[in-house]
Amino acid sequence: HSLSAQVSYYSNLIQKNPEWEYAGVYSDGGISGTSTDARTEFQRLIKDAEDGKVDIILTKSISRFARNTVYLLETVRKLKAIDVEVRFEKEKINSLSGDGELMLSILASFAQEESRSISNNIKWSIQKRFKQGKHNGRFHIYGYRWEGQDLVVEPQEAEMVKLMYANYMNGLSAEHTANQLTKMGVMAMKGGPFKATSVRQILANITYTGNLLLQKEYTADPITGKSRLNKGELPQYFVENHHEAIIPMDEWQAVQDERQRRRKLGAHANKAINTSCFTSKIKCGNCGISFRRSGKKQPKGKPTY
Repeated sequence: HSLSAQVSYYSNLIQKNPEWEYAGVYSDGGISGTSTDARTEFQRLIKDAEDGKVDIILTKSISRFARNTVYLLETVRKLKAIDVEVRFEKEKINSLSGDGELMLSILASFAQEESRSISNNIKWSIQKRFKQGKHNGRFHIYGYRWEGQDLVVEPQEAEMVKLMYANYMNGLSAEHTANQLTKMGVMAMKGGPFKATSVRQILANITYTGNLLLQKEYTADPITGKSRLNKGELPQYFVENHHEAIIPMDEWQAVQDERQRRRKLGAHANKAINTSCFTSKIKCGNCGISFRRSGKKQPKGKPTY
């Protein structure tokens, strides 16, 4: 049933019961139940229950309440501790009943696995698109705009991209370029000033060569929903001559080689960093990152060392 039909159904059901007082409907339309982070209405419901505004919560099914077993049981136990009852209509479970939690844990596991199965099906369909050289939706990228299914160069932004690449090959840092763009009044794609991290991302993005590299990231766990950089765990797909290039491939490759060279040099590669004869001499045996000096402040009256 549609969301509006469900809202209407529960509104009528509650208001027809003379023993109940209608507290309203809490609905997060189209948001996954695997996490509560983006579910503002769900969070408002729990807050109202804790504030004594809600005594009974009616929900269509376990998967509508939460598909993550841990979240579900934690929330139901929290509500149970303050005598707030949750009734799951489809499964006919009452959270305050004796066997309610056992049934919930069993059925919530099924709901979680269903979510995982749906995620795997979506991944499969996306990989099929990648194999055909098709991207997954319209991604946003500085220097380009979408016109229908075509990625088209935005001339003014393209000039700024060329400036970033030229600066880097002339020995200037990403920090220098970000400051230069800010002084020029150039804004990033979302409207704010350019950051050095954004400049570095643009310098590393092969899309500016007119080609696409698909599946650069992937979702490792559909329950947490966190994405990871694809470092060989899944296949990647290279689509040649997909759109007009802003940066020639040989220039892009030269910038990647320069990035690698500077990475090996560490702090010595960035003229803006004050270095000494000891800089980058001592490396961590676990991760390879350089040790750095740090001034430790003592309580008042004692010197800094």
